[in-house]
Amino acid sequence: MNTGLEDFVSPIWIVASSPISVGDLLGFATGIACVLLAARAHIWNFPMGIANSAILALVFYQTRLFGDMTLQGVFLALSVQGWLEWGRLPGAAQAPPENAKKSDHLWGIVVTLIAALGIRQILVQAGGAAPWPDAFITASSLWAQWLLNRKSIACWPWWIAVDLVSVPLYWSRHLPLIAALYVVFLALCLQGWSRWKRLLSEPATSIGEVG
Repeated sequence: MNTGLEDFVSPIWIVASSPISVGDLLGFATGIACVLLAARAHIWNFPMGIANSAILALVFYQTRLFGDMTLQGVFLALSVQGWLEWGRLPGAAQAPPENAKKSDHLWGIVVTLIAALGIRQILVQAGGAAPWPDAFITASSLWAQWLLNRKSIACWPWWIAVDLVSVPLYWSRHLPLIAALYVVFLALCLQGWSRWKRLLSEPATSIGEVG
């Protein structure tokens, strides 16, 4: 018997010999919207990120990328926390980004390395399809999201590293649309990094507005 989940992840057409599902399309659309809003330092990146995480969790479950599937659940919770954090005080969403600190990257390297080693072991035991890159994406993305929730400009180099690993991984798992999404993410993250650098020197009232 066919289920709603099967309909969600079943191919609706083939691109470059790879299946494209409704879940892929929705993940693509909500992912781009989320990163565009984040690049603008707009608080509505968080609810869009919640929708994106829920969609991608279903897609990754079907393709046995268990680390990425679990990551989406954690992202959903972190996005709720970030949404509350950015809107915690009047005017918080319009506050300028925080400058990067050396500790953001030094601690990031230590934490993500330890986390990736542990996650990799779990994924091997679970029969994950690509334990090492899957573990790196999981650990690095969590650190990047934590930095984003702090509104730290240090989040962007971490997101860029995640994108560079994600593109070949998803292509190899026959997810061409998701791989293409991360190519777009890479371009948007570079743009976001540049934009946040400018926002650091602009008046707070210009931040968080949609142009």
